Amino acid sequence: MFEVRVEADFAAAHFLRDYNGKCENLHGHNYKVYAHVRGPKLNEGGMLLDFSKLKAALRSVCKKLDHTNLNDFDLFEQNPSAERIAMYIYDGIIDELKKEGLDLSFSKEKESPVLFAVDVFETETSRARYRVD
Repeated sequence: MFEVRVEADFAAAHFLRDYNGKCENLHGHNYKVYAHVRGPKLNEGGMLLDFSKLKAALRSVCKKLDHTNLNDFDLFEQNPSAERIAMYIYDGIIDELKKEGLDLSFSKEKESPVLFAVDVFETETSRARYRVD
């Protein structure tokens, strides 16, 4: 099995409703995001997937979040946790790549590459992962 990973970052503010602690107050993070793709076969060029296509999709999704208050996004339901952000970015990458004619959605039978995980770091030591398999 082959695996590739690309990364991007964005800065955003948020607060966690239904949380008892300092994170219930508005604060910000410099998020780092990793997107992981894996697959059993390389293409004719000897690559699993062109890094530039995956990076472009990841950066496009992160750009939508950059310098925003994440609580303003209805889909986070006023609780933009790292876990929910990771799922949002995962879905966004899948959508961006489909526009380019690439389907990296998960299926156990697939012989082609799949996006299997997105990691969102709020700090260097705190990460949430959204993963499919």
